[in-house]
Amino acid sequence: MSRPHRLRTAGGAALVLALGGCAVLLLRLVQRQTGTTGLLVGLGLAVLPVPFVLAALTWLNQGARLPLRRLALCLAWGSCAATLIALLANGWAGSWLVAAQGSERGQALGAELATPLIEETAKGLVLLAVMLPMRRRPRRGTGPSPRARVRLRHRRVAAGLVLGGTTACGFAFTENVLYLGRAFTDDQQQRLDSIGLGLTPSLRDYDDTVHAFLLRALLTPFAHPLFTALTGLGLAVSLGCARRWTARLAAPAGWLAAVALHGGWNAAAGLGTHGFLAVYTLLMVPCFTALAGLALWARSRPGGLPRHAAGAAVPGQG
Repeated sequence: MSRPHRLRTAGGAALVLALGGCAVLLLRLVQRQTGTTGLLVGLGLAVLPVPFVLAALTWLNQGARLPLRRLALCLAWGSCAATLIALLANGWAGSWLVAAQGSERGQALGAELATPLIEETAKGLVLLAVMLPMRRRPRRGTGPSPRARVRLRHRRVAAGLVLGGTTACGFAFTENVLYLGRAFTDDQQQRLDSIGLGLTPSLRDYDDTVHAFLLRALLTPFAHPLFTALTGLGLAVSLGCARRWTARLAAPAGWLAAVALHGGWNAAAGLGTHGFLAVYTLLMVPCFTALAGLALWARSRPGGLPRHAAGAAVPGQG
């Protein structure tokens, strides 16, 4: 076994151990907030939308042709490491903001500013590691034909959307475990406080759990993938563009767009039902529609590009 191969093997093993450690610590932290029963209920409910999100990303990946190990890394990072970073950092930032700005203003700043910054940065870290190997488009006159360059551009954009969406899918799953498990535990405690154990429980006794499931699992399963896909899109444009200023600005612009959209979405939670529905209809639906249209464009396959030329634009295949 060659030295570079041994180093890659050792690095991969260390990464797996680190992600496993994050998963164990995260499981313990979530269990402390939800209880064991709440954790199991949260796991059962949170997993339901995951196959549908992954199915959409798998369909899009037919245009990007990313290797499975890259997708597995992003999914594991989002569900373990990024969520652990966010859970710890959000708690610290929220406490500091409440102490510095007061309870109401501190909580608002935490939800609308600190949380989006922390979470989109934590998710974006793995995108940097996975997408940096992507090569920039060759200069004019030295690279493939115009049709081939279009195909390369499609694959880069598809890769950014798939990697960002996969990372966020893992993040949303773990976050949903926490929120759904906590809602179930709160509903169970309220039921015990009000009617005790004498009556058979009904669905109406778990209004908060049902509401959280409808909102997070059914109404907005693509919210986090939408945010982080913008970061992936910015990185894809940056790594594939030969124009200096576009290459420099695209990645931070994509990250800032993700943070801004995430912050606007969090702010909608404090606007009441009508305000939330207005933000959902006027902001989230158009953004998701635009991104879905971009995904359709990225997945299209203009002919004329050999496989070996296309592979140069994809992480791990260059």
